[in-house]
Amino acid sequence: MSQARDLVGYGRTIPDAKWPGGARVAVQFVINYEEGAENCVVNGDAGSECFLSDMVGAASHPDRAMAMESLYEYGSRAGFWRLHRIFVQRGLPVTVFAVARALEMNPQAVEAMLVANWEVASHGLRWIDYQNVPEEVERAHIAEAIALHEKLTGQRPLGWYQGRTSPNTARLIVEEGGFLYDADSYADDLPYWDRRHGKPQLVVPYSLDANDMKMVALNGFTEGEQFFRYLHDTFEQLREEGGRMMSIGLHGRIAGRPARARALARFVDHVTATGDAWIARRIDIARHWIANHPA
Repeated sequence: MSQARDLVGYGRTIPDAKWPGGARVAVQFVINYEEGAENCVVNGDAGSECFLSDMVGAASHPDRAMAMESLYEYGSRAGFWRLHRIFVQRGLPVTVFAVARALEMNPQAVEAMLVANWEVASHGLRWIDYQNVPEEVERAHIAEAIALHEKLTGQRPLGWYQGRTSPNTARLIVEEGGFLYDADSYADDLPYWDRRHGKPQLVVPYSLDANDMKMVALNGFTEGEQFFRYLHDTFEQLREEGGRMMSIGLHGRIAGRPARARALARFVDHVTATGDAWIARRIDIARHWIANHPA
């Protein structure tokens, strides 16, 4: 019978990653830029946002939820810039998962990303759940996201991460044909080729555990020390194994808060001090994989 899922992957023997400089781990920091594109009646949505904020378990309201709006606004007004300083002061590369409508609302942030030579990958048109969005609407949103992204940054995105996907998202990205990699997977510690949709698509998987979203989850981290320790232990395990990739997910409205940013900075300094990490943009990891492990 046909198998729609790959539950085997690389199995017992993983490929030699051949990370540059003999690095033990490829480390990849993502800043998710979503603020302003979340559910909000101002955006024409049926209700307010209720996901990924410090109001854990918030309900969606049919009117404006001013507290929720302000929590998101913190991310673009203050938190983004705190994260920006952490990485720019250390001269470290970052990938931004950027929602196109969010970029549109903050040209200063876009300029800062480009000046820092960060990769600006696409995080879709809106920061909403696409699980039940009709296929034709999602296809149109992908096209609009690419066009708006190119208008705002000067080039089309080469990386894709919808985040809150539908069953159609991966196929639609392959059909669009212009993305060097898709990040809508959490299935491995290394990039891999997905051959389910007609032609091979490189997948550079992401992480929801080494992710500041656990700071605003009921089963998550309660303070910075836990966040630091989890990132530290993840890195050290992968460093011991060798030839793996570690993705760290960040948000301005979450890790951009002072105490969490302090824990993040400690982790960044630990990683750089080891000398065993290739800290890279996601696009650089994708290009490395294509060159060394072509489809």
